[in-house]
Amino acid sequence: MRPELSHIRNWIFDLDNTLYPASANLFDLIDARIGAYVERLLNLDSVEARKVQKAYFHEHGTTLAGLMAEHGVDPRDYLDDVHDVDMAVLEQNEALVGALARLPGRKLIFTNGDVAYAGRVLDRLGLAQTFEAIHDIHATAYRPKPDPLAYAGLCEAFDIVPHESLFVEDMARNLKPAKAIGMTTVWIDNGSEQGPGEDRDFIDYTITDLGQWLHDMLEDKA
Repeated sequence: MRPELSHIRNWIFDLDNTLYPASANLFDLIDARIGAYVERLLNLDSVEARKVQKAYFHEHGTTLAGLMAEHGVDPRDYLDDVHDVDMAVLEQNEALVGALARLPGRKLIFTNGDVAYAGRVLDRLGLAQTFEAIHDIHATAYRPKPDPLAYAGLCEAFDIVPHESLFVEDMARNLKPAKAIGMTTVWIDNGSEQGPGEDRDFIDYTITDLGQWLHDMLEDKA
């Protein structure tokens, strides 16, 4: 273990485009279903629906949060619909599975998705038994990352000391609240959609391959 990370007791991971590469394009399938949901709900054409979808994503943290705030959408109906995608695009990454198994301490998932969907993803990735718990959008009372209350709720639910915790995310903006409460932050720069005009001063490590980074870190390689 690299000396500068020897204090980490809690390893917290985002799910989508973090535990699998963005190049798998699973989230593209979800993104398309979100667009179709907005089209049906608001009776819009695909172009206008896309504008609404992305405006809510950037303004509210997730499209769901915007739809709930502006249109009273039932979150369970929405999540069941948009997560109805084929997991066949995901492949097990043996290097990542092995590196995660070697990590000392607690391992948790912190996602803006829900437990049912996350479970399907983890099962496909060979990680179903790897994590202690999944802290999902229902557990945050539908306050998605990067809402600071979502992070406070995570820490309270699992008795997490932020200064002993590391958080890995593909969305840079979701690392800012983690850094603010003292977590070590790791950004996976893999081509995921990012918010506009985001500075990166709150990021401790920028990586492109999670499995390789964990392996190198465990082997204490620079």
